[in-house]
Amino acid sequence: MTGTKTKSAAPARERILETAKRLFYRNGIRATGIDTIIAEAGVAKMSFYNNFPSKDDLVRAFLVARHESWMAAFSGRMERHIEERGLAALAFALDEWFAEPDFRGCAFINTVAEFGQAFEGAMGHKVELEDYVRGIATRLGLSAPERVAGEAMIVIEGAIVRAQMGFREGLRDQAASLLQSIERSARD
Repeated sequence: MTGTKTKSAAPARERILETAKRLFYRNGIRATGIDTIIAEAGVAKMSFYNNFPSKDDLVRAFLVARHESWMAAFSGRMERHIEERGLAALAFALDEWFAEPDFRGCAFINTVAEFGQAFEGAMGHKVELEDYVRGIATRLGLSAPERVAGEAMIVIEGAIVRAQMGFREGLRDQAASLLQSIERSARD
C-alpha cells in the first residue's frame, strides 16, 4: 500500500465536501440534491447530517473551500505573469483558468445568480478578490489603488461572464488592453 488515502478511506466530511465542490460547480447548487451527493461520496445519510446539518451548511463550506483553492491558484498564476505584464497579468491568469477543461464560470457569480446575496461567502469572495487586486496595484506602484482595483474588477467580472458564455476568441487580449489602459491612467 502506498500510504495515500483512497476515496473511500478519506474522512466522510472530506468526501462529502469534495463531491459537493465538484457537483455544485458543474451542475449548480439547486440542481444538485443531497441524495446525489450522499451517493457519490459513498457516505450514509446520517454521516452527511452529522457533518452538515443542512444543505445551506454544505453550501457555506463549499464557498469557503472554493474561495481558498481558487485564490491560491489565481495568485500562483499571477506570480508567473506580473513582472512581465503588470496589471495585464490579471487577463493572462484568468485566461489560464478559462482554458481548464471543467471551467464553468465563477462559482460565486453562479451562486449569486441562483440565490441572490443569500450566501455571504459569495459576496465575501469578491471583496477579497478586490482587496487582492488593490494589493497588486500597490505592488506595481500605481496611484489610486482603490480606483484601479474597482476598474480592474469590472474587467475581471466581465471577462469571466464572457468566457462562461463562450466568447473566448480574443478575450485575453481585449481584457489585457483594458487593464493596460487602467494601469497607464494610474501612472500619469
